[in-house]
Amino acid sequence: MGDYDYLRKIPYFNVLSESSLFEINKIAVEKEYKKNTVIFYEGDEGDAIYFVKKGKVKISKISQQGKEHIIRIMEDGDIFAESLLFIGGKYPATAEAIEDSKIIVLKNKDIENLILNNNEVALGIIKLMAKRLQNVAVIIENLALKDSLGRTVSILLTFAREKGIQGKDGIAIELNLSRQDLANMVGTSRENMTRILSQLDKEGVIKLERHAIIIKDVNALKNLS
Repeated sequence: MGDYDYLRKIPYFNVLSESSLFEINKIAVEKEYKKNTVIFYEGDEGDAIYFVKKGKVKISKISQQGKEHIIRIMEDGDIFAESLLFIGGKYPATAEAIEDSKIIVLKNKDIENLILNNNEVALGIIKLMAKRLQNVAVIIENLALKDSLGRTVSILLTFAREKGIQGKDGIAIELNLSRQDLANMVGTSRENMTRILSQLDKEGVIKLERHAIIIKDVNALKNLS
């Protein structure tokens, strides 16, 4: 294995051949960002897509009222700013490292040159972007059709599916997010988020721990979504 093993953490890249991974690695630029450092601001001109090699990145937008809304927390292997691939334009959201992070930057022009000569990489990019469209559709549905409880439940179920660890007491979700961060993801206040989580804990659906949430009854949680 080469020094491009980190690319295997990226969905649809992990099935690419060694030669394709080698070619992607050649155009990849690694950058380090300290905690609370902005990678780019919403509205900045963009010419690249990004992958989290190690760390966590917050993707957020600011409403007209000046309130931050967290769209997603990106972790190892996650891609962001891919909406600018091929067409360029302005970044639709702000990206900020919320812990010391290593980020892989792929310039749009370099990716375009690569996929013109590599069908396998082209297919991987297409599948990755199609998956992201599905995720965006879920986010839109959550924001448009569900109340705060429903959106909270949906986010907890997503966390459980993507990073949950099955244990004797249920599915454990390690959270390095504050109640305010969770509230911003849901689009509600911190106080309301605290009430929702406390109520779910009281009902025995989840168990709140200092840095984790244990989903004790997945079926009950699904029935609330």
